[in-house]
Amino acid sequence: MRAVVFDGQQVSVEDRPEPRAKTGAATIRVTLAGVCNTDLEIARGYMDFRGVLGHEFTGVVADGPSAWRGRRVVGEINFACGACASCHRGLGRHCPTRRVMGILDADGAFAEYVSAPVANLHAVPDTVSDEDAVFCEPLAAAFEIVEQLALTPSAWRTQRALVLGDGKLGLLVAQALQIAGARVVAVGRHRENLDVLGTRGIETHLEAEWAGSHAREPRFDVTVDATGSARGFAVAAAATRPRGTLVMKSTVAGAHKIDFAPVVIDELTVLGSRCGPFAPALRALSEGAVDVAPLIARRTPLERGPDALREAARPGVLKVLLDCTGS
Repeated sequence: MRAVVFDGQQVSVEDRPEPRAKTGAATIRVTLAGVCNTDLEIARGYMDFRGVLGHEFTGVVADGPSAWRGRRVVGEINFACGACASCHRGLGRHCPTRRVMGILDADGAFAEYVSAPVANLHAVPDTVSDEDAVFCEPLAAAFEIVEQLALTPSAWRTQRALVLGDGKLGLLVAQALQIAGARVVAVGRHRENLDVLGTRGIETHLEAEWAGSHAREPRFDVTVDATGSARGFAVAAAATRPRGTLVMKSTVAGAHKIDFAPVVIDELTVLGSRCGPFAPALRALSEGAVDVAPLIARRTPLERGPDALREAARPGVLKVLLDCTGS
């Protein structure tokens, strides 16, 4: 099969053996895969990964348990052992021996086929298109914030939430927090991206504008750093009210200096947030509660995978999809 591979130095398209469905796993014929900022960071050295890239996908089960064959699916990306203390607590995403699709010790979905445990698969409702379904993994990551904060609907309605970053994840996080009931403000660098949220009634500001008069407004109960940059933490900390919550969604390759004084002085809660629950993401997609179609910037054949990553790395570009069907 053809696959997009990172060898530690460069990204290229190679021939790779098709994965075989082992016991408890399935082989999925990948239809579409989405390029994520994490993929770009991996190609810069993050996680020291080598192998097939990609972890956002939708496809059809080609081999595995008969009950799954032929079904259209998406898949959670953390492959847990199922037997350790973390797994028994329902925290398979934090299993100490986990493998992570396209990120840690497991080949990813920028390929014609990918393998995943059956326990990780979710059937895609008929009402959800392939183009929408490929957003399930990042949308689940957005809903993870709602799950982690565990507020009641009435409590969410009292929350002022700031989302920093107008990339793919930032736009999904803003929508997820709006669905939860928060009053959301989104700040970014690209007006055309922010306009996706403006059509939903979410208040938006360009970063340069926000750095002026708006930054002096009352600080926020919840601030989410989805900038994908090392600078995001300081901006988020300054925008969070005393004893508020700063949610970190950015993963950036390399070591970076962070000033924790604002965290101590303002007694902030810093919440790391990674993967999330697929069920609410699929439900939101099925109900049309989120708008993901405007996030698609380009659809590129698998054979042009390296070009797709270069395109996705351009400032302001939203979701680049890889068509893995060969059509």
